[in-house]
Amino acid sequence: MKPRVALLGLGEAGYAIASGLSTHAHVTGFDPAWTDRPAGFTVLGSAAEAVAGAEVVIALTAAADAPGALASALGNTADGAVYLDLSTASPDLKRDLAATATAHGLTFAEGVLMAPVLRLLVKTPVLAAGPGAGRAAALLSACGMDITPLGGEVGEAAARKLLRSIVVKGLTALMVESLRVAETQGLEEWCYDHLVDTLTEVDGDVIRKLLDGTVRHSARRVAEMEAAASMAGTAGESAVMTRATVEVLRSVPGRGVPRFGTAL
Repeated sequence: MKPRVALLGLGEAGYAIASGLSTHAHVTGFDPAWTDRPAGFTVLGSAAEAVAGAEVVIALTAAADAPGALASALGNTADGAVYLDLSTASPDLKRDLAATATAHGLTFAEGVLMAPVLRLLVKTPVLAAGPGAGRAAALLSACGMDITPLGGEVGEAAARKLLRSIVVKGLTALMVESLRVAETQGLEEWCYDHLVDTLTEVDGDVIRKLLDGTVRHSARRVAEMEAAASMAGTAGESAVMTRATVEVLRSVPGRGVPRFGTAL
């Protein structure tokens, strides 16, 4: 007999995961913004109907909608069901959700998607934490998902996701800023190709050298980034990310950089 899984939130990511799970599970879903389209799973008219009888409820909403999604499931789930929140929310919000779920007798797990869903679909890597993480991982992995349980501490998965986001989204913002200034200099193609070459070379050794070099040469790098910010300003760009880099580099002589592993 196929396991029963419910999805709350059927946007691009939720729809892709629900579709992939439907090969191995009986999948029901609900989304207040749902518009009729082909689906290999059952879309119902309310959250209460969708979660009824489900062994695992997956909520894949925006962080702002996560409390409402949980509230819609309370009192409507089967005994022993696990509620897996996959919103990109702060550890504090995840802990608040866990407290609410526990107070209503619902086993909670929090999880985060660690790659773009539209590329890997149901195989998108997920990190999960909280009391229900192991059970959710076992059931959903058997249905085609790639879930790694981290343990019982709610917020650990969210923290890892957001630490990654600081780098990935911050790097993206830096690239946007650099390319905008490059356009004003007629150097956008060179800048893009140089970004590709630079990022292709990044490995653990390069990262260690960047951190070590920042400790030893922070003053020089502050001056270099101030010059970059000045160039951007002359070109009519705000250089928000570049100026923020200046401030971080200025803090290094007093605070250093975190030391770990074989770095520094």
